[in-house]
Parts: sequence; C-alpha cells; structure tokens
Amino acid sequence: MTYSLANKKLYRVPEEGMVKGICAGIAHYFDVPVKLVRIIVVLSLFFGLFIFTIAAYIILSFVLEAAPASRFADEHHTVTSHQLLNEADRQLRASEQRLRDVERYVTSETFGVRSRFRHL
Repeated sequence: MTYSLANKKLYRVPEEGMVKGICAGIAHYFDVPVKLVRIIVVLSLFFGLFIFTIAAYIILSFVLEAAPASRFADEHHTVTSHQLLNEADRQLRASEQRLRDVERYVTSETFGVRSRFRHL
C-alpha cells in the first residue's frame, strides 16, 4: 500500500472536535486516532511548547476551513475501546494457548527422546 499525503487536504472537523476540530482534522489527515493527537497536544503544553502550541492552534483555527459535511462520512470510524479490549483479550488468549502448547511439548517425553536422538 502506498501512502501519500499529496492527495489529501487538511480540514478542521468541528463535528468531532472538542474546541474547533483542529486535532480531529490533523488525525484524519495523518490517519491516526484523534485521542493520540490530543494526547500529543496536551503533552506539548506541559513540556515547554505551551506558547507554540497555543499559537499554532489559534492560527490553524482561522486558516483551516471546516470539512464538508460528507467529507468523512464514508470513512470507517475509530474502533471503540471495548472492541480494542476484546481484540487484545482474544490475542492474549491465543498467545497463552500457543505458549501452553510449546511448554507441553518441551516437557513431554517425545521432546526428550528426539533431543537425545539428535545428540547421537
């Protein structure tokens, strides 16, 4: 899959935003979760970029135009935290089962016999 930002346009997405939709627009532009962009913005406020972050946010709120109403309607919306937890739980259970299978094989007599034959 080739990824190009050349055919994308940066918009504000006020419907998904908390203040003006700047973070939501940046998230859609870079195809990342909105929460991640918001966390980055908040962290930048605390780690010495307060003035730069506020200035950039204000400038972007005036420069960027609002997204057309149908612009992001066909996009797949972010996965809920409940769905993410269920998927993580499923993967963890599958990994645990594979680990148990490997442990069962390594501690079996078959493994010991095959290991002894390899050393002969």
